[in-house]
Amino acid sequence: MLPQRPRLRVRQQTIALRMSDAPSEEIRVDIWLWRARFFRTRALATDYVSRKGIRITRNGQTRKTDKAGLRVSAGDVLTFYKAKAIETVEVLQIGERRGPAIEAQTLYRRIDASA
Repeated sequence: MLPQRPRLRVRQQTIALRMSDAPSEEIRVDIWLWRARFFRTRALATDYVSRKGIRITRNGQTRKTDKAGLRVSAGDVLTFYKAKAIETVEVLQIGERRGPAIEAQTLYRRIDASA
C-alpha cells in the first residue's frame, strides 16, 4: 500500500483559498489598457508601456512609469500617446474581462486636454 501524499491536500487547500479571495480593486496597467481596448493584444500593451512609458496621476501626484506591472485603480488618470494624439483618460472601473467595445467604453472617461 502506498503512503498518502499530504502535499497534494495542502495544494488543493491553497488553490481553494486563492479562488475564494475577493476580486482585487487594482489591476496591472497593461491588462487595463488591453481590456479598455486601447491595444489589440496584451503583448502590444505591455510592449508600449515598457518602451514609451505612461503617466499615472493618483491622489494629485503624477509619475511616469515604464513598468507594465504597475497597478492602477478606479480614479487614476492615465496619459499616453496613441494614434498621433495624447490620450488622457480617467479609470472608472477595472473590468472583469475584455468585452465588446461598448463594454470597454464604460471602463474609462476621456478627459479633454483643452479643459
